[in-house]
Amino acid sequence: MKQKVRSEVLTGAPLLIDLNWKGELQSEPLAWIKGEEGLIGFGEYARIHVQGSERFTLARNWWQSKLRDFEIHNNVHGSGTGPILFASFSFDENDPSYLVIPRVVVGRRGERSWITWIGDETEPVFDRLEPKAMPTTIEWNGSNGDVWRERVSDLINRIKNGEVEKVVLARSLDGHASTPIDARRILKLLHQQYPTTWSFLHSGLIGATPELLVRLSKSMITSRVLAGTIKRSGNDERDLALAASLARSSKDLEEHEYAVRSVADAISPICSSINAPESPFVLHLANVMHLATDVTGVLNDSANPPDILDALERLHPSAAVCGTPRDRAQAAIEEVEGAMRGRYAGPVGWIDIRMDGEFGIALRCGQIDESKRKIRIYAGCGIVAGSDPSDEYAESEAKLLPMRSALAAH
Repeated sequence: MKQKVRSEVLTGAPLLIDLNWKGELQSEPLAWIKGEEGLIGFGEYARIHVQGSERFTLARNWWQSKLRDFEIHNNVHGSGTGPILFASFSFDENDPSYLVIPRVVVGRRGERSWITWIGDETEPVFDRLEPKAMPTTIEWNGSNGDVWRERVSDLINRIKNGEVEKVVLARSLDGHASTPIDARRILKLLHQQYPTTWSFLHSGLIGATPELLVRLSKSMITSRVLAGTIKRSGNDERDLALAASLARSSKDLEEHEYAVRSVADAISPICSSINAPESPFVLHLANVMHLATDVTGVLNDSANPPDILDALERLHPSAAVCGTPRDRAQAAIEEVEGAMRGRYAGPVGWIDIRMDGEFGIALRCGQIDESKRKIRIYAGCGIVAGSDPSDEYAESEAKLLPMRSALAAH
């Protein structure tokens, strides 16, 4: 017997970030939110983890098998309506990636909100959640600064010797909390402080990423590439000068060119046309500025058209989180980095019944452990021949700031 799934227009609901499902008052939701738009899921209909070289194929097969079990009544239509799969893939194929179908999903795009739920019950009831601040102290420990700068120097030497062109080196810090970490409160703080990023929460992985790995909607594919970073000063006039220097920086432009080229090359086999602007723009965030380029394309029109998982398999890992050439950069990361990334720098987002969806790269994020008392936060920097170890360390500190600030205000 098939499981009923219904999607209806929703009126009078609070903002997504404030929603709480009364049926699961204590449950941690799944979230993908930017500004007032996005999706938030409650409860759990089904969950699985996949790993290995076929993980994107395994994810597709599992999702499509679940869809065959549904009797879908969609009175809303459009991207993100109907049942939704929330997915968070690991950076390394050998680590587990998590797929979850929530029991209830609320979505918003523009002025339109909707609700989708699985089951025979009447439309679920929501109320407004106000996460309360709990006095907590975070004690940090992690990679020694001198050791990390030595790793940067090692990579610069490898690059100058011609072994690789660019490598993205990650840092991690481990935080120990005096009281349980409230993921809902951290999510809301990140959403308030970084409204132009995509705030996400999935199985303890929480963050606010500025980098859209891929969006697929009605055969139009989009990827926002960020590479090249400078810390903001807090002074508007000074920041304009810094933005201009970033746009002229040969080191940052070189790093950015590698990243844009890797995205365009990855999706070209599944696209009939691609547009990759020659010059990047400067994206201003609350704590840093990035060189940014939006690469767009139109998928091939075929009897078996590619879907968002095809795009993910081709795009991940991009030069923005791995390096160039990909295989050599991955080998250098394994040799030099000294820590497991888990789902940091992996794709995180959602897929709908049309196999469309949105995925960001899990950056500016942390992984909360099952005890809720520990969190590991991450940052990464693109290393090229012109890199300076001290500058890269300062950049990594700026990239750790969103999570450290949210946890300090927790």
